Amino acid sequence: MAEDAKELRKIWSGFQSARVLITANNLGVFDHLKKAQGPESVAEAVGSDKRATVLLLDALAAIGLLKKQSGKYRNTPLSNRFLVKGAAEYQGDIIRHVDTLWQNWSALDEVVMAGRPAGRAFDHHAFILGMHNLAVLKVKEVLRAMKLKGVKKALDLGSGPGTYALEMAKKGVAVTLFDTVETIKIAKKFAAQHKVKSIRFVEGDFLADSIGVGYDLIFISQIFHAYSEEENIALLRKCYQAMNPGGRVLIQEFYINHGKTYPPQSALFSINMLVNTEAGRCYSPNEMRGWLSETGFVKVTKKHLADSVLVEGTKEP
Repeated sequence: MAEDAKELRKIWSGFQSARVLITANNLGVFDHLKKAQGPESVAEAVGSDKRATVLLLDALAAIGLLKKQSGKYRNTPLSNRFLVKGAAEYQGDIIRHVDTLWQNWSALDEVVMAGRPAGRAFDHHAFILGMHNLAVLKVKEVLRAMKLKGVKKALDLGSGPGTYALEMAKKGVAVTLFDTVETIKIAKKFAAQHKVKSIRFVEGDFLADSIGVGYDLIFISQIFHAYSEEENIALLRKCYQAMNPGGRVLIQEFYINHGKTYPPQSALFSINMLVNTEAGRCYSPNEMRGWLSETGFVKVTKKHLADSVLVEGTKEP
């Protein structure tokens, strides 16, 4: 029974490590610890209380994000790789987004009772930059799975920062990014930073507005989980009309099994959608394959990646 209680404790106490990381990231602690520093130096750099800073740094060392030696602290290789601003695989933006989610998840009791999203907080800028943090870890793997040979014109629908679109453009594909006004502003900055000019930007609501025509490939990455089944089917009908004969639609989503219970992180992500959207959740590959068949696509396939699944359909030639 004692071991069972320990397993239960891991679950109910899991928020503590998460909160320590979120707070350290908010304060920029890791930016100051590429070299060993005493707690006084860190407190001065981030403007925090000395006693509180010592306790925070000790906790970060305890959970493996810092090394402590002779009263000084420095980043572990993991922290240097992912938690220092400017690092190629920086994850600090998505962690800032999680700080916003923290506020909304805290309303889960009321959300479950009412069936309505929390609506307490939203930081659009951190959310979009966070999408880049996640995409940059797998963009090469996804691009390999896209099979871009023969693709001349593509649409990145709900493109976010445009991480995937930028890589498609570098391979000679004429890519259109379609997203909201606020998001396209961020995507344009990313394109300018990467000196990629062969991209077309379109602002709008893809559920209500025209998405254009003549595409050989439409990429829909991590969009469906924010919407209802009916909205997603309607969007696929719109995609079908927008594609060239023989064109493909490629959907990327978090994988969840047909029973909606595995892997655990996907079932928990459905709770994230419950808290933050009107009708979203994780959808299984079988559900998405059914939508593609219903909307006229053929040769429907799926491919598992590290933490997601790609579901593809082809428009009849």
